[in-house]
Amino acid sequence: MGIIALFLLPLLNILSIAIDIYFKIVAVDIILYWMFHYKLMSVHNKYAEKFMEILKNLTEPVYKLIRQKVPPISGYDVAPYVLLLAIIFVYQFVSNLTEWVKQGLM
Repeated sequence: MGIIALFLLPLLNILSIAIDIYFKIVAVDIILYWMFHYKLMSVHNKYAEKFMEILKNLTEPVYKLIRQKVPPISGYDVAPYVLLLAIIFVYQFVSNLTEWVKQGLM
């Protein structure tokens, strides 16, 4: 178990970081959606348009998969929130797995 754990820990740490980054991307996407929805921000800036395009490219493929399973509720798209919950679940799983592997090393 010892040598496998030594290789597994860095992989789990990298996975944890990647999950954290994607969580933040989805959170920013949700926040910006609400800011545009309530007209607190406009998309007429070329930098804002490019940033929104990058966010859409990063999140939309996953949203599409979720929308296939979870339809809109009263016309409201819940895919971003379902994704956030799924990310939290996976992050907790990876964290617990990391702790379990560390316990095996001691």
